[in-house]
Amino acid sequence: MRRIHLFPAIAMLLAALAGPAAAFEPSDIYTSQVVVSGQGEANRLTGFGICLERVLTRVTGDAALAAKPEAKAAMARGADYVAAYSYRDRLEGRPIHDEQGTYDRPHNLTCRFKVGPLDRLIGELGGKPWLMRRPVIAVFLDVRKPAARYTVAANNQRDLAMRQSFGNASNLIALDVVFPPETAALNLDPAHLDPSSSALKTAAEAAGGDLPLAGRLTWSDADHGWVADWALEAGGAVHRWQVRGVSFDDAFRTALRGAARILSGSGAPQ
Repeated sequence: MRRIHLFPAIAMLLAALAGPAAAFEPSDIYTSQVVVSGQGEANRLTGFGICLERVLTRVTGDAALAAKPEAKAAMARGADYVAAYSYRDRLEGRPIHDEQGTYDRPHNLTCRFKVGPLDRLIGELGGKPWLMRRPVIAVFLDVRKPAARYTVAANNQRDLAMRQSFGNASNLIALDVVFPPETAALNLDPAHLDPSSSALKTAAEAAGGDLPLAGRLTWSDADHGWVADWALEAGGAVHRWQVRGVSFDDAFRTALRGAARILSGSGAPQ
């Protein structure tokens, strides 16, 4: 089993594959990260705003909050909400060239936010922190290309790019995801990936997940991109949502944003 793991060292925030999960720490969701082009003040203030946008989603599970005008206004003064920040040079170990001075080099900017002020902002936006233990999502993804069809597996090199993309999406929303091993993926019937079925729930548990997210990713020439259909059972009901004509990165972000809205009690997928 491979786990897309969120909550150890923040330096691993963008890692796609990691080891066994650490215990859930609610404070970890109050941290977010962005890539900036240098350590200058203008870049830093812009980065604070982007990190605030991301942390609103991580803390609440509701990506819709960050789109509100009041949230946009808060992002313009993001520094007011930052408790601490740090940089890591993404080109660490490489020499600085004349055209790439200290202030031009890309850095990871990591921000930890003030819990009280951020929670108050979330309340003003009509949301609430999602502090309970978050379930690990087992992703069962049926991929349909013009010349191939398969279920994404944890240990298949063919699927590495998709697993990494799901890992990036999981970091943005603060939900851990796992994939079935190749042996299990080969035994699944892609035409019957039903999140309410006992077979898929058993497969999710065997993969190290708490509940299954069933997906179908189909390439569409007519839509100039992927068509993604998602299904998740929660509260005794199966929720379904779709996005069309997108990259698989956007498809996977849509998947986990939808799952987070459902599981956090924020509403239906958007």
